Amino acid sequence: MKEKLWNTPQPGEWKSEELSRGRIIDYKAFNFVDGEGVRNSLYVAGCMFHCQGCYNVATWNFRAGIPYTQELEEQIMADLAQPYVQGLTLLGGEPFLNTGILIPLVKRIKKELPDKDIWSWTGYTWEEMMKETPDKLELLSMVDILVDGRYDRTKRNLMLQFRGSSNQRIIDVQKSLEAGQVILWDKLKDGQQDYDQVSRDDLM
Repeated sequence: MKEKLWNTPQPGEWKSEELSRGRIIDYKAFNFVDGEGVRNSLYVAGCMFHCQGCYNVATWNFRAGIPYTQELEEQIMADLAQPYVQGLTLLGGEPFLNTGILIPLVKRIKKELPDKDIWSWTGYTWEEMMKETPDKLELLSMVDILVDGRYDRTKRNLMLQFRGSSNQRIIDVQKSLEAGQVILWDKLKDGQQDYDQVSRDDLM
């Protein structure tokens, strides 16, 4: 019998409005690890994929962490407004099972700070997402870069950029939606170390 590495939903089976409790695990401002450039990262609570070997098992529980508040949103917006910050990253947990808090936030960012980009991680593959609920597709439509797919510990590779296993892809969402097929991020640099650097002086 083949070992079960994760849970796999039927299209539309997992619904944000039924699962999400509007909670987050953490918010980290001004980091360099969750995507390109200096980023602010919002870790939402709750995930149903339960990938074996997940580095963040504490985020699986939808009741974990603290409530997402208007005060936190104002802090996110203020941090994003800093000129050296490239954008916001959505992680978890599963962002696409927390659309109730993320869609209004991302809409606000797109309106007030349109030069900032949005990255998101998800356990859904792109192909699965195309069959998902309207709220997930609405959030996806506002994302710039998506890292898709479950973590597969049998395909673990420490040389991969911004992801843990080789089945996962870094997808240019807007180009992919326009083309009707997956278009990979054109700045992919697996196994290389020549990433753009930000001077510490820029952060003062």
